[in-house]
Amino acid sequence: MKYHEPVMLHECIEGLGIKPEGVYVDVTFGGGGHSKAILEKLGEKGVLIAFDQDPDAVANAIHDPRFVLVKDNFRNMFSQLKSQNLIPVNGILADLGVSSHQFDEAARGFSIRFEHNLDMRMNSNEGQTALKILNSYSEKELVRIFSAYGEVKNSKQLAAAIVHQRNINQFQNSVDLLNTIGRLVPKSNENQYLAQVYQALRIEVNDEMMALRELLEQSAACLNSTGRLVVMSYHSLEDRLVKNYISKGNFEGEIHHDLFGNVIGLKFNSITKKPIVPSEQEVKNNPRSRSAKLRIAEKI
Repeated sequence: MKYHEPVMLHECIEGLGIKPEGVYVDVTFGGGGHSKAILEKLGEKGVLIAFDQDPDAVANAIHDPRFVLVKDNFRNMFSQLKSQNLIPVNGILADLGVSSHQFDEAARGFSIRFEHNLDMRMNSNEGQTALKILNSYSEKELVRIFSAYGEVKNSKQLAAAIVHQRNINQFQNSVDLLNTIGRLVPKSNENQYLAQVYQALRIEVNDEMMALRELLEQSAACLNSTGRLVVMSYHSLEDRLVKNYISKGNFEGEIHHDLFGNVIGLKFNSITKKPIVPSEQEVKNNPRSRSAKLRIAEKI
């Protein structure tokens, strides 16, 4: 099993418009598939900075003098690049999906296929786990995350069932969770429902929406004029933030004007008016790519 099969590899590399002597950033290093392809396009003076907070990804570090792996969350991109005097950069790539390795490692807690202790941390060395959230969040807070991050239709009933059960016995693992919510799971789309529940917990555990907002804002500050931003998302919540920020300059998706009617706040020109999606052949070869959406923008 490969660590991770890079999704839309050709489209991502083309979107970056790589200059051989440029400075590029891969904020989601993972198995290194995208990073290796970037390095193949760079000349001797080119530089690639990669980020990954997952300790497991360190084993995939590329031995190349042009490559630097930063063991940190990409929400700290600006400060890390500034400390190395690497701003401005020519391109930034973000593949926001959970890696195949993370899904396939049962102990990580990302997959509904395994019994585990509901960890779900991207950085397994710090932060709160999904188990802690289930055992400590108020019913109102649970409704919020299941509704906002998982788009679970019966989020109120789901949260109530969790709180009722933990008042009897605290949750210990994924089996406890599945036994508790089993009666609420629609039999017609059981896997999709559970995936939405897991997604909501994972997003909350890793503060993914706020981290993405910070990444997008920092990208505008890190890129040079005409620098490229390439972002691949895997669910509508992420894609909406990316689309709004690229096209409107804010996360609400509203166009702002000055007193003279001129549009203000725009930081990017959209290269892709509609997101690029994987080909039928890629989805066939790599089913996990099926929900991917790729957007490309150029710094104004």
